[in-house]
Amino acid sequence: EQFDLVFCNGVFHHIPPAKRADAIDYIFRSLRRGGLFAFWENNPWNPGTRYVMSRIPFDRDAITLAAPEAQHLLRVGGFQILRTDFLFIFPKFLRWCRWLEPFCSRLPLGAQYQVLCRKPS
Repeated sequence: EQFDLVFCNGVFHHIPPAKRADAIDYIFRSLRRGGLFAFWENNPWNPGTRYVMSRIPFDRDAITLAAPEAQHLLRVGGFQILRTDFLFIFPKFLRWCRWLEPFCSRLPLGAQYQVLCRKPS
């Protein structure tokens, strides 16, 4: 219980599903009461994400997890879910649309998602 914030990005799709709960427990125990966990993952519902992951050698054997699965894992691990946002919706050729992303972040369109959660006080 020494950290106020834990951040991870693109880690859990490399952790075997049977060991993910242990990783969540380790993070939970590492946070102070009221501490935040910013859980970022690649969105398997986004076709661009799946395409990019298929071309990266270290991601080829990864087992993705969708946002509802991540939320469930975090809830079972004791976390309170504060919000879930899907980001990086518009690729470079549509960058002029990026100002719309904050308005679309609740839709499961983005290349990545963040589940922001808290360890109860």
